[in-house]
This record gives sequence, structure tokens and C-alpha cells, in this order.
Amino acid sequence: MAVAENRGRTTIKFGEFVALAAATMSTQAIAIDAMLPAFPIIVRTLQVADPNHGQWIVTAYMTGLAVGQLFWGMMSDRFGRRRILLTGLTLYALAALVCTLAGNFQTLLAWRFVHGMAAASVVVMRSVVRDLYSGRHMARVMSLTFMVFLMVPIIAPSLGQVILLIAPWRFIFAVLSMFAAIVGVWLALRLPETLHAEYRMTLTRSHIAKAVRLVLGNRISLCYTLAMMVMFGSLMAYVGTVQQIFSETFHRPNLMPSMFALCAVFMGMASYLNSRIVERLGMRRIAHASLLTYIGVSVLHTVVAALGLEQIWTFVLFQSAAMAAFGLCVSNFGAMAMEPVGAVAGIGASLQGFVSTFLGALVGAFIGKQFNGTTVPLAAGGIGCGLAALGCVLLAERGRLFSSHHAGDGATLNGQTEGAGLH
Repeated sequence: MAVAENRGRTTIKFGEFVALAAATMSTQAIAIDAMLPAFPIIVRTLQVADPNHGQWIVTAYMTGLAVGQLFWGMMSDRFGRRRILLTGLTLYALAALVCTLAGNFQTLLAWRFVHGMAAASVVVMRSVVRDLYSGRHMARVMSLTFMVFLMVPIIAPSLGQVILLIAPWRFIFAVLSMFAAIVGVWLALRLPETLHAEYRMTLTRSHIAKAVRLVLGNRISLCYTLAMMVMFGSLMAYVGTVQQIFSETFHRPNLMPSMFALCAVFMGMASYLNSRIVERLGMRRIAHASLLTYIGVSVLHTVVAALGLEQIWTFVLFQSAAMAAFGLCVSNFGAMAMEPVGAVAGIGASLQGFVSTFLGALVGAFIGKQFNGTTVPLAAGGIGCGLAALGCVLLAERGRLFSSHHAGDGATLNGQTEGAGLH
């Protein structure tokens, strides 16, 4: 995975670009989802006293992911997208290999933090998408990418479980390293540089400060980033507790990978639907309706769980519906947050990624800590996250929902598209 400047006129077609972008971004998710079946074994092998502390394997990774996003995107604004992506994937592969050697829980958590910092580099792929597209076209690309990306939670837990049947849990990290290497080679061979030299920033203190002011000072960008943050927190709570729910609440841990995959299928279907209708209906109508649906589903789920009526089938039903609404919300929230900051897409993606990931991970960890052997904390956490996201949306839109027209909600291509050779 040598880091080299691509000075040729590499042409990558639209379908391959979506697949490559999804594969690159999925290196983040697979590092979480493939580990889920291994949590009880890791806790037992490394002699962790409190089983709830197994969630820290996710928390350490997500914390590193958040911190890493502060500088990878900024560096890509200076040195180009391609070079930073290749550097990050190389570090990701190396960190995963070192995790296989961890002798105690503290060492594993430390290297999971590094692993997360390396995985943060793939946030730059969002900047690549922003380099090439804007408005509803960008929302469509993000939806298609998100749909392919969601194949990871469908496959990864089962992959982790298969590995555990034939090898120790450490081999999961070896597989993660191999996957990053494959994606890195693909990217090195096929992705051209999308940030032209004339658009590259000089990383002076004043330029960085201006870019930060642009990102954090824009109401639309900031509010939709905060909305993504709380919604991401609800997702992290689900990911962090799902293994315990199937083990301790339903006493069916063997069903977790297949049920987890089923929920992800509904999220993927929703993202595909979004890619088909977003250019006709607009990002706001879809995102706002989906958010209200998410809140409604969470309320119903909480009532069922609080009344002691929760069964595996009700849990899967409610989570599938919630994940479908989540998929429709977040891909559009991300596009709307990026739309006003195209001039500093790298720093924009970094700051938005840091806020949504770091604070979202803390929200998810807080909800996960409330686990009491039932699904009530998770369902009630969904209500809280949904209402908080709704508040952010109302601030962004000055109290108006479902607006069909908004500045920046156009469907024009960024002027760099032709130069990047994307068809």
C-alpha cells in the first residue's frame, strides 16, 4: 500500500466509485461489528471483572475515531485526498495487527484507540464525494454508498462468529488488517486525486481558523451535525448493548448475528429507497418525516418494553423499523451538513465527524451504561436522541419542517467533476 501521487488520468465509473467509497468507509464499521460476538470471550480471556466493560472495546475505538477525524480531513485539504486515505489505511492495517498481540485488556483498549484514529482517515471519502457532487446528487451518492456500506453489519457479526468457531478471537483483528490492505490496493490503483492543486489549502493558523469559523458558524451545518451526533449516539447504544440483550435478556446469544443482520437489511433498504426518491422529493422532506417516524417507533418500543411485553420478535421488529428510519435520516443529515462547507470540505468533514462521532459515542456509552437486563434503556434512549435531533432540526430550519426548497438544496454538480474523470 505505497503512498504515491496519481498523476495519470485514471477514469473510474460511477458504480465502481460508489462501491470503492462504500468499501473504504466500511473499514470503520467492520472493526466494530465483527467484534460483537467476541465480547464475552475477550472479557473472559483477559479477565475483565465487569461484563459491562466489554462495551469499552467499542468506546475506545470510537474515541480514537473521533480524535483522528480532527486532523485527517484537514491534512487532506493540504496534501490531497488520495494520499491521506492511503496513509490512514496503512496505519489501520498495522494497528489491527498489533491488537492481535495484546496481552491484557488495557493494552487492547490502547491499541483499539490507535486503530480508531487510523480508521478516522476514511472520513476523507466524504470529502471526495463533496469534491465531485453537491445538493441532491450528493445525497443520492451518499445514500447509495450508505446502502453498500450497510452490507458490513449484515455480514460482519456472522464473519466474526465463523472465525471464533475455527480460531481464537485475535484472528478477527488479522482479518481486519487484511481487509484494509485489500481496500488500500484497490484505492491506490483506481481512485484519482479529486482535490485539484489550485484548491489545496495552506495550513496556516489563520486559514484553519477561518475554515473552523465557516464550519461552526454556519447554522445549517452546525445544527445538522448535532442532529447526526445524537442519532449516532442511539446507534452506538444499540451496537454496544445488542450482544448483552440477546445473551442476558433473551438468553439466545446464537441468534444475535442473524437478527443484527436483519435490522441492517432494513436500514440498507431505506438507504436505497432514499437514493431513488431524494432527487424528486428533496432531502428535507424525507429526513424530517423519517425523524418523526423514528421518534414514534421509539415511543411504541418503550411502552412495550416497560410493560414487560418484549419478546425477541418485538425487539427485532421495532429495531428494524427504527434502523430504516435512521437510514433515511442520517444520509440526508450528512449531505445537508456538508452542503454549505464545500469550500473547506476536508476540515468540514473532520469537524463534523469529530462532533458526531465523539459526542455520539459518549451518548451511546451513557445509554449503554443504563443496561439493566431489559430493553427499556435502549428504547427510551431512542426517544431522547430522536427528540434532541428534532430540536436541532428545528433550529436549523428556523422552526419549519418539510420545506421543499432551500438554498443549497439544488442538484448541480461541483465544477471539479469533469476534472476528476468520474463518469
